[in-house]
Amino acid sequence: MVERFFSFINKETNGVEAAAYLLAFFAVSSQILALVRDKLLAFSFGASHSLDLYYAAFRIPDFLFVTVGSLVSLSVLVPFYTRERELGAAAAKSFLDSVFTSFLICIVAAAALAFVLMPTLVSFFFPGFTGESRETITLITRILLLSPVLLGVSNLFGTVSQVRNRFFVYALSPLLYNLGIIIGVVALYPLLGVVGLALGVVIGALLHASVQLPTLLSLGSLPRLVARPDFSLLLRLARHAVPRTVTLSFTHIAIFILLSFASLMPAGSISIFSLAYNLQSVPLSIIGVSYSLAAFPALSRFFASGEKISFLTQAVVSARHIIFWSAPATVFFIVLRAHIVRVVLGAGEFGWNDTRLTAAALALFVVSVVFQSLTLLFLRALYASGLTGRPFWITAVSSALIVFSSLAITRFFTESEVFRYFLESLLKVADLPGTVVLALPLGFTLGSILEGVLIWRLFAKRTPGFSNPVIQSFFQNTGAAIVGGFAIYLALRIFDNIFSLERFWGVFFQAALSALVGLAVWMIVLRVLRNQEQREVWQVLHKRFWKAPVIGPDTGMV
Repeated sequence: MVERFFSFINKETNGVEAAAYLLAFFAVSSQILALVRDKLLAFSFGASHSLDLYYAAFRIPDFLFVTVGSLVSLSVLVPFYTRERELGAAAAKSFLDSVFTSFLICIVAAAALAFVLMPTLVSFFFPGFTGESRETITLITRILLLSPVLLGVSNLFGTVSQVRNRFFVYALSPLLYNLGIIIGVVALYPLLGVVGLALGVVIGALLHASVQLPTLLSLGSLPRLVARPDFSLLLRLARHAVPRTVTLSFTHIAIFILLSFASLMPAGSISIFSLAYNLQSVPLSIIGVSYSLAAFPALSRFFASGEKISFLTQAVVSARHIIFWSAPATVFFIVLRAHIVRVVLGAGEFGWNDTRLTAAALALFVVSVVFQSLTLLFLRALYASGLTGRPFWITAVSSALIVFSSLAITRFFTESEVFRYFLESLLKVADLPGTVVLALPLGFTLGSILEGVLIWRLFAKRTPGFSNPVIQSFFQNTGAAIVGGFAIYLALRIFDNIFSLERFWGVFFQAALSALVGLAVWMIVLRVLRNQEQREVWQVLHKRFWKAPVIGPDTGMV
């Protein structure tokens, strides 16, 4: 039985579309657990000062992970590991051993330094917290410093899993990570308090890495510590890895700064921002992350072998399918924002005012989901083609815009009664306190849209023939999504007379049935427009589940 289980999770997955749907399935599962995690936190603490402390404690370990830890991210290692494998198994193993050894030295040294300097770092980055609150953040953060070490190692393991097309075990990792956090909330917090919450995160990170060990052992690719890493290889990797790592880190750094601003806002602001950001990350993870990760190994392989037409075809197909799914997700989330927040978070200490303010922040965040998803694809496609410099500067400028526009909007929001009334009225929160936090997701969205547009323009210049089919797909799918969103709006008005909104199930069924109406209208509109993505999705699903001999768009692309 055990042998059969490991054989199943080690099974190779061929085809980008199949890999994308496998990753998406587990992304959905992982996000469900993430929502359960947030539900438990919101239920226990509400949008409060206590929950602010918990979310703030993540930022320094996350910063460490996206800077030092991201040196072994998939986007950095996959092209190098792919090339080393072409030279033979010995070269690939030597590469992994050298990277593993060097990474552990760097990340452990960085974590140890952060551990010592933690009181100073907390005071600097979160000036809004003083006294006992500062001591609590320091304690939690020091425990959480174990997570970037474990997650970085897991990233290295994931490189092998992805290149060898073992997407199942890779996709399973984030699900187990969220399961560990839930264990911390449910089982360890009642026993150990905030220390239990932090230990749950560490348990999740340990599960994230350890689940991939059997696969690496079966492939003979488990990295080990070596006395003499290949420094010439590491220097070559560093020249490419550092700009890519910093590029991928900019958005996280910008969010870090925004939460620093939020620590100076009314209590609960960090919680509102974090919960709304987590909710908008659901479609982003399921769609943008899944497609970009699934396409990356194939794009790297096509570019390395000089197959320019295959590279272009894969990029176009991936972009069109990202738009196909993310456009309706964006519109539906905006229309159903209050219902989504109330169903997912609205219980216990998380009251109606918290729900409305989080829903408003969610609406501002999801406006940029299409662009965020495409940015993930474009960055990985550009990295696959060996370009690092210009994406670095585009992401730097966009992230700077996120920070400065958030700061400017915050100031304008507090000083301009007209602008404040307009934004509060638009999002239906004019009667609530603490609405200044909405300036942060608005600034984030403006910067994300700019980044998406600029990265698209750069990729299109380097890949002639890319933009026309993708732009056509963008307008067609966005138009259909807007029609579906309007259908949801009308359905909500009808079901409002049938279901009571005073209870969970009333809110749930009103939202669910309205969403089904919107989905049906969306699909009908796409059918009338003879949408290409809709036909391709049906072909992939038909082939996958009914084994029909249908030729999908990525046939021949391993």
